[in-house]
Amino acid sequence: MNIQAILITLIAGFLLTASAQAQEELLQIVSPAEARVIHVDIRGGSYVYSGDTLATLKKDDGTIIVLRAGLAGKVVSFDVVPYQKVEKDSILGTIQPSAVVVDIPESGTSRALPSLSQLAGNLFRTTGIYGIVDGQLHQDWTVGIGRVLMIMVGLVLLYLGIFRQFEPLLLVPIGYGAILSNIPLAGMVDPGGILAYIYDVGISSGVFPLLIFMGVGALTDFGPMIANPKTILLGGAAQLGIFITLIGALLLSDLIPGINFSLRDAASIGIIGGADGPTAIFLASRLSPRLLGSIAIAAYSYMALVPLIQPPIMKWLTTEEERKIRMVQLRHVSKLEKIILPLLVLLICALLLPSAAPLIGMFMFGNLAKECGVVDRLSDTIKNSLMYTVIVFLGLGVGSKLSADKFLNLETIGILVLGMLAFGIGTAGGVLMAKVMNRFSSTPLNPLIGAAGVSAVPMAARVVNKVGLEANPQNHLIMHAMGPNVSGVIGSAVAAGVLLALL
Repeated sequence: MNIQAILITLIAGFLLTASAQAQEELLQIVSPAEARVIHVDIRGGSYVYSGDTLATLKKDDGTIIVLRAGLAGKVVSFDVVPYQKVEKDSILGTIQPSAVVVDIPESGTSRALPSLSQLAGNLFRTTGIYGIVDGQLHQDWTVGIGRVLMIMVGLVLLYLGIFRQFEPLLLVPIGYGAILSNIPLAGMVDPGGILAYIYDVGISSGVFPLLIFMGVGALTDFGPMIANPKTILLGGAAQLGIFITLIGALLLSDLIPGINFSLRDAASIGIIGGADGPTAIFLASRLSPRLLGSIAIAAYSYMALVPLIQPPIMKWLTTEEERKIRMVQLRHVSKLEKIILPLLVLLICALLLPSAAPLIGMFMFGNLAKECGVVDRLSDTIKNSLMYTVIVFLGLGVGSKLSADKFLNLETIGILVLGMLAFGIGTAGGVLMAKVMNRFSSTPLNPLIGAAGVSAVPMAARVVNKVGLEANPQNHLIMHAMGPNVSGVIGSAVAAGVLLALL
């Protein structure tokens, strides 16, 4: 027994000594890549727990790196400051591991009042003016004059939404969100800020775009598409811009220094060609969150500019005689057909492309609630109060990604150019497909309706109708254009599902 007691004492002493030595060892915080420090969440002498954020870094290509503590302990040192450039494998600080963290709040003991000059100085350092000046002089221009520029961008978006009425339901909250996210020292987009919560809860999770898709479904009438199924091909052809722009984004990365689009980035940019804002946001939040703000702005801006962008392309690709073509009246579509369609589309999606099921499923549920006729109160809620409530938060969440340090770079210009290219190719693809179909169709199609294949519902159909009336005042094309228009919504969702499945 004495020998056993001695052995137990020796082993226990060895373990305690090893534990004490382990606790005394300092663990180094090492930079995983060459990057710039964006935000520092700790300081020397503070305590951290497993999972706590230590700092946020940003690589030159825009990739965000979040450093988190893997254990509990005391931060012995952390010697970097925001916007400092750090090299790969450089030591940022050290942590002393601890099994028990004792954090005693400090209490001030001094009762001496600061001087008036000190009070004035402290007050000035809490102002936005100080934040802009200090950011410009000691940090980075994107948190200095860059914030002012982005606030002006927000004001421009508000002007377009309020006075020009370009997609006001989204441009107004997005513009206001852009202003909020660039207020110096407010911290609205930092962890714990209101815009950060909105983004994480609704956009990062994909909930907001899906709820809006459900609302769009409740507003959509599939009758014209059912009456003329050939128009589904036009909606599919208009998605050509998505895949051509994907290739263009990869080529741009190879040709222009400072632009570094990955394949997932390129896919998110290409979806702008579908002219479907919720789909663009949903896909970008999944594949390329860092580019979400730029992609959303490009998507909604070009959707708002449909009346300016599409007519020149439509007129360039068609003759006066083609624009005058009058189409036969559509047949009546029964209620049963309208009820079966959303269920049939969902079944096909479930069997062939489950990755598109979130978008297609919510879209078809909204449409089924509208067409079945027994849940009118649900349908009314989906397409009115619910959807418009979500739009408010979606716009603010997108605006949170328009902070200057995320938006002001060469890649944003590339996205805006590629978005315009995607939109133009999508419009042209629909028109050209209609011209090809005319060669093999016994009943003539007006090629203009192909332009409605981009899913800017119903604005693209209205533009088609306007251009058709200019060529022939008796030529009303809006109902015919709604077929490819709503099929374009399905087409963009399918394209997004394909990209999600592949990437």
